[in-house]
Amino acid sequence: MHILLLASAFNSLTQRVHAELRERGHRVAVELALPDGSLPETVRRHDPRLVLAPMLKTAIPEEVWRAYTCLVVHPGPVGDRGPSSLDWAIHEGHEEWGVTVLQADGDMDAGDVWASVPCRLPELPKSVLYRGEVADAALEAVLLAVARFADGTYVPCRQDGAVRVRPYLDQSVRRIDWARDSTRTVLRRLRAADSQPGVLDVFLGGEWYLHGGHPEGVLRGRPGELLATRAGAICRATTDGAVWIPELRPRRLPGAPPTCKLPAVSALGDRLPPLPEAAEAGWSDIRYREDKDVGFLSFSFPGGAMSTEQCRRLLDAYREACARPTSVLVLGGERDFFSNGIHLGVIEAAADPAAESWANIEAIDDLVEAVLTTTDRLVVSAVAGNAAAGGVMLALAADEVWCRSGSVLNPHYRLMGLYGSEYWTYTLPRRVGPAVAERLVREALPIGSAGALELGLVDRVVEAGPGDFAAEVGRLAAHLSALPATTARIAAKKPELETRSVLAAFRERELALMRRTFDDPDAPYHALRRAFVRKERPRRTPRHLAPAQTPPSPSAAGFTGTAPHDVPSRPVS
Repeated sequence: MHILLLASAFNSLTQRVHAELRERGHRVAVELALPDGSLPETVRRHDPRLVLAPMLKTAIPEEVWRAYTCLVVHPGPVGDRGPSSLDWAIHEGHEEWGVTVLQADGDMDAGDVWASVPCRLPELPKSVLYRGEVADAALEAVLLAVARFADGTYVPCRQDGAVRVRPYLDQSVRRIDWARDSTRTVLRRLRAADSQPGVLDVFLGGEWYLHGGHPEGVLRGRPGELLATRAGAICRATTDGAVWIPELRPRRLPGAPPTCKLPAVSALGDRLPPLPEAAEAGWSDIRYREDKDVGFLSFSFPGGAMSTEQCRRLLDAYREACARPTSVLVLGGERDFFSNGIHLGVIEAAADPAAESWANIEAIDDLVEAVLTTTDRLVVSAVAGNAAAGGVMLALAADEVWCRSGSVLNPHYRLMGLYGSEYWTYTLPRRVGPAVAERLVREALPIGSAGALELGLVDRVVEAGPGDFAAEVGRLAAHLSALPATTARIAAKKPELETRSVLAAFRERELALMRRTFDDPDAPYHALRRAFVRKERPRRTPRHLAPAQTPPSPSAAGFTGTAPHDVPSRPVS
């Protein structure tokens, strides 16, 4: 049926709902609820059978919900109401939570219930839970509610039980008292504010929003003291330990443009006193381990963005992993984002954004090239969460791509005004064929795991919850390493020098087009990047989202010929 998604932003949950509804045969359009727009007029123009709001911060007008059935996804159990539902749940230490799909009416979060699904809340950051356990529960609830609506006989339930209405969780409640708060308390407050709005703090002569938090097991100091740095993060002492804070965002000054999150060390700049770089610490954004004949190189960068420095460190770690005597190397995070490509925030904050853009794209290209030219083992990309742009192409460089059943992939660049690099003109067509490759980059729509498997974009969908994905990948990787065919597959991989010569032309052409964009101050990329990192709201719904999108078909378009050589239609063994 024709479903209209109303959303405050086309965020991760809205993208997943969009992708999975299309995979199930529905026609889906998206409209953003913007300050200058008229929702009643917009909905009438679409005339959908059902209106669904996966992430909506404003109330649906009465004129709309009286004319159409409007279902709202609320990230809380039945009876929970308020704008900071998940924040409060983490702040208060709830271990069990839920997601409710309710019908819009005159009171926020008070409508009749179409579906409610429970979920666990492990001690993890809000954004990780939102894209993991909460998103899984939300999808289950949405699909159940849509099926009940389509059936036509289901009568939604009134909310007659206990009701708890809580206000917006503001900074007065989020504040950390470094002189009194334990590590557990500090982490809970940091996690409840991740990735927005952060926890406002004052130190080193400035006001900063703290983003992210990880426990430190060894370092100790006076409560509130800065102890060390590591991988761009700062370590700060609590009353009984210490925490790592990866990112900071300066508080916006009156009349100044919005600020963006940056690696903590970069954000502090000259304010940061001399601190030791902790070589051995309880937290790291890159880790390596081995289990018999399988190596696991995991990485987790905030927001999935990879700066020049992060790409170079990951490349060093990859080369070290390739020096180990393993037959299978698993590349990827154990949870959440795989990668979203270059770090637009670091680029925007650079003294010369064009130069930093170039350095970043070269660094990530070097990493992708290293994966593509690995000839002495099988490389598996383990996509635990979402991936976009160059992050998708990094995953496609591997011999096999395994993704979790809840993953969403965005294999395109054009929404940021970029042609793209990371050898995409080689890897994407060889995976899905030239026609589908052209359609994916042109349509610029999210793809769910089932759709990615059907297209050949991934080789395996791992049916596992967010917390079980890593263990299941470990089991599958061990099985792969033990297969007799694995030795033959490794032996059949192209010699490194031959592969490098083939790849050089792809990289040269892609980078020539990227360089032209970076060096042009009037290129749309610069304005789009700035708007993205400052979280500026668009003036209208992007044109590629507003039309009702029909279910995807693997052979819907013709390729326009972006590759400099003929490309094989399937992965090279």
